[in-house]
Amino acid sequence: MENYDYLDVKGRIFDIQRYSIHDGIGIRTIVFLKGCALRCRWCCNPESQSGEIETMLVNGRPKTYGQDVTVREVMQTVRRDMPYYSRSDGGMTLSGGESLLQPEFARALLQGAKALGVNTALESMGFARYETIEKILPYLDTYLMDIKHMDPKKHEAWCGKENTLMVENARRIAESGKTKLIIRVPVVPGFNDTAEELLAIAKYADSLPGVEEIDLLPYHNFGEGKYTGLGRDYPMGKAKRPSIEQMEEFQNRIRANTDLFCQIGG
Repeated sequence: MENYDYLDVKGRIFDIQRYSIHDGIGIRTIVFLKGCALRCRWCCNPESQSGEIETMLVNGRPKTYGQDVTVREVMQTVRRDMPYYSRSDGGMTLSGGESLLQPEFARALLQGAKALGVNTALESMGFARYETIEKILPYLDTYLMDIKHMDPKKHEAWCGKENTLMVENARRIAESGKTKLIIRVPVVPGFNDTAEELLAIAKYADSLPGVEEIDLLPYHNFGEGKYTGLGRDYPMGKAKRPSIEQMEEFQNRIRANTDLFCQIGG
């Protein structure tokens, strides 16, 4: 392409969160890309699901979610935050939604960060053709990949799509050896909150070459008010957050049955 400059690539985001200590090591700048292929019942960012620009009521006032920006504009924020990265080994993380639904934009963002010498991470379900994922790996330090369940039918019932593609991509990413792969599991009441279901995911993660860590993320209902703001019902109803004791029991079972480092996040 003539006169192509990745800094001019444009995409749609719905938020940039600065000074975060989640979704990667150190202090992070998290860029949230709009659009998702799944409809997980517990999604805490329902404003991310549609690729369209939306209006949501926040504290009774309308707020627009969705903004078209260039990589160059996002890098201005990343540059401002670079002093915090150097003190904490932090960097930029792409999240969503599912960033891989905007593959050129996601790749260009990661390329822009690496050009600045910034650590990069991607929080993603891997819902894309592997050829799409392969193109971002040269610019990616850490892939934080959600695996929610090993049963395709249950995954489809709760998330809107079955999981074969995502599970296969996890193995191909691991086998590539091109990025650090960490498996993350949202622990959701009624969906996967049994030791047997979580251990099945952990054993699969343990079989992936180079994967050393699995993170358990307990369900929370912090996004419930967003559904109200979008005029939608909250799919999880009155589901309760797993107790600390439950999470520690899951963690102990995984540690006893795999070689993975297992930690509880969120």
